[in-house]
Amino acid sequence: MEWLNGPLVWAITEQRQAAYLFPRDCPRVLLWLTPDTTPEDRAEWWGTRNAEMIACVEWRWLDAIRSAELHRYEFAANSFQPVDGDWTWVTKDSVEPISVEPCGDLLEALAAQAVELRIMPSLVPLAGVWSTSLHASGIRLKNAHDWPR
Repeated sequence: MEWLNGPLVWAITEQRQAAYLFPRDCPRVLLWLTPDTTPEDRAEWWGTRNAEMIACVEWRWLDAIRSAELHRYEFAANSFQPVDGDWTWVTKDSVEPISVEPCGDLLEALAAQAVELRIMPSLVPLAGVWSTSLHASGIRLKNAHDWPR
C-alpha cells in the first residue's frame, strides 16, 4: 500500500469510533466479535457480555483518559478510500470538516458506545488474542509497558 505514504487525513466509521475515544498516545487493545468468532473464543475471551467492544488499557493511562479533551470531526465521504476493510478511510486531499464537536467525558462516551473498558496492569497477557477468531486491534502498542517488540 505505497499510496499510504505521505500526508493523509484518516477517518473511521461511526461504528468503530470508540476505538479512538482515548488520548492519542494511549496504548490499547480493542476486541470485538465477528461472524467468524468461534463459540470457544467467545466463551474464553468474551463470556456473556453484551458489549459491542472491549477496550483494554493500562492503569497508568486512566488519569489521562479521564482528563483528555477530544473532538470529533465529521467529513464528507466523497474523497476518502477504504483501508484494511471497511472501517478506516484515508484521503490525500485537504478536507474541511462538516462539523466539530467535543467528545465530553471519555468514560461516559465509551459507555454510550457499549464499550467495556478493562483497566489492566499490563497489556502483555493479551498478546495471544491475535491468534483467535475475535477481531483484535492494537493501537499505539509501542507505548505499552513491556509490550513485546
